[in-house]
Amino acid sequence: MQHLKLSELMSSLSYALDLTEGQPQGHCIRCCWIGMNIGQQIGLTKEHLWQLYYVLLLKDLGCSSNASRICELYLTDDLAFKRDFKWVDGSLPQVLRFVLRHTGTTAGIISRFKTLSDIFANGDAIAQELIQTRCTRGADIARRLRFDEPVAQGIHSLDEHWDGHGRPEALMGDKIPIYARIALLSQVVDVVNCSEGAEAALAEVLSRSGTWFDPEVIDAFVSVAGSTDFWKTLNSTNIDKIILGLEPGEFEKELDEDFFDDVAEAFGQVVDAKSPYTSGHSARVGLYTSLLAEDLGVSHERQRWLKRGALLHDVGKLGVSNSILDKPGKLTNEEYEAVKLHSVYTGKILERVHAFGELARVASAHHERLDGKGYPLGIMANEIVLETRIITTADIFDAITAERPYRGALPIEKTLSIMSESVGTAIDPDCFESLKSLIIRHPEFFPNP
Repeated sequence: MQHLKLSELMSSLSYALDLTEGQPQGHCIRCCWIGMNIGQQIGLTKEHLWQLYYVLLLKDLGCSSNASRICELYLTDDLAFKRDFKWVDGSLPQVLRFVLRHTGTTAGIISRFKTLSDIFANGDAIAQELIQTRCTRGADIARRLRFDEPVAQGIHSLDEHWDGHGRPEALMGDKIPIYARIALLSQVVDVVNCSEGAEAALAEVLSRSGTWFDPEVIDAFVSVAGSTDFWKTLNSTNIDKIILGLEPGEFEKELDEDFFDDVAEAFGQVVDAKSPYTSGHSARVGLYTSLLAEDLGVSHERQRWLKRGALLHDVGKLGVSNSILDKPGKLTNEEYEAVKLHSVYTGKILERVHAFGELARVASAHHERLDGKGYPLGIMANEIVLETRIITTADIFDAITAERPYRGALPIEKTLSIMSESVGTAIDPDCFESLKSLIIRHPEFFPNP
């Protein structure tokens, strides 16, 4: 996969970040187009443009980490909350209107009243907590992806405002990294343009000049926004390919096998951060998948490839609300259908990377069953490859032995008993026998809850 470019990999995976923010697909891609034009207009060097490019694509790396907390604090759907919050300009009337509309939308009147009281009493501390978590987590993951500190700091400072009233550090003016200043403006432009058009987007950012936004960055945006070609490209369905050509090629990184491992682990962490009940899930499924693959005779090269698929198998869950993922009771039919979409999302995200085509098919099929009663395609045993069967076995084992919203973690003996009932229908017999053998031979990898 050495022929794969970093720009293709990150721009494709940025679609996963759009999901967790409840944004129309391609949001980060469009922000990259907006921001890179601004960066060129203000005369950033090619090296600085390269760093800006990845801040724009990966600005939302930490956004999954506060999803569960949003649902807990506001008794609401985190995806709708995040989507609509990007419209709030920080003024008191808008903040109050937003909180009233998005708090306890499905809760009883007593619960909603209590929640609103808590939010109005502790609103500043709550906002600081949510943004601090997101910014810190995003910067940490950027470092894990081997980006330099300026990229990490650009992501960390995304919510800082020019007048010093932003978060998490209340930085002011030039103390805010230029990449963050450009990224925040680009974000607002895309959100408003997608909904209300170019004139509304321009008016919105101009109204925040000197408060949210650096006036010089605003001036640069006004200059590029005067071109009809700028807006034509921004609204084009072909923008993905155009974005690939914007990366300054002189600073292109070599993508070795270790880097692909790091990418899979990093995005697995993005997924697992979405819910306290999935903490470490992707990593454990990756471990169990590797052990099973080795025991079943999969080649070493293929084992490494398959572990990446296991780490990324749930990336589509970024598009499922935590109000469903963390629900303590039984899901409604509608909620279950929403959960099932995560496999579809996983396939669509991974297949955007041309070198991940097979991996997308293998990973997105982890809920298919041998008897054809699985999802999303309902395929039969003869269409389910060994690699998918391995991930499925690892996924089911970890799901049962881990704590869930509706029950505690189950011991290994009970887990195997439950799994045995699905051998031959959902679980491959050879994979199950391998799992049982591995647990006996290597108990250190399978601690009882």
